[in-house]
Amino acid sequence: MRDGGFTDRAQAGRELARRLESMPRRGRIVVLALPRGGVPVGAEVARALGAPLDLLLVRKIGAPWQPELAVAAVVDGTPPQTVRDEETCALTGVDPAYIEASVERELGEIARRRCLYLRDRAPANLDGATVIVVDDGIATGTTVRAALKALRLRRPRRLVLAVPVAPADTLADLRGEVDEIVCLEQPQPFFAIGNHYADFHQVGDDEVIAALDAAASAQPGTPRGP
Repeated sequence: MRDGGFTDRAQAGRELARRLESMPRRGRIVVLALPRGGVPVGAEVARALGAPLDLLLVRKIGAPWQPELAVAAVVDGTPPQTVRDEETCALTGVDPAYIEASVERELGEIARRRCLYLRDRAPANLDGATVIVVDDGIATGTTVRAALKALRLRRPRRLVLAVPVAPADTLADLRGEVDEIVCLEQPQPFFAIGNHYADFHQVGDDEVIAALDAAASAQPGTPRGP
């Protein structure tokens, strides 16, 4: 494992859960993980807190020549919400037509994931709940910011962002979107999320489905998919 880093996402999730267990609790807690990398982390958090695990379906829109550089993100909902990173759009020269075409493509992937991962499960009721949004790390924050803005429309009582690792300046930019941020490590300089994990394999659909099934079976009265 790298100095100051994590063995894998599960170990990072257990460390994050220990920090969150000390958080004052009032009322229901719902854990929302960003697929796919956030799901193994969120599964550990949900297990430790005895909370349901659901997905937050959001897709990053990258620059045409550098897909990892986020210029916008789209969040599932009625209607879907698109959040642009105006500074990055200006720097890259990305125009609205490119973003609109990308949104349509990413909405198709969101629909695929909703069907594959959640099947017949109803979305978690967030109204009045403490909602903990979990990912395996944050880089620019564009994707997470879009997700948090959309979540506010679902009226949670409290919104918490919990991640193992992120740069301090990105977290500072996100503080206005949430009630609390829990982050285990804020390394300087920050290069990439994967640099802080010994095992940062690409999480597959089967791993996501298995984690969701296990979390659902641990919740009494929760129907399982076929």
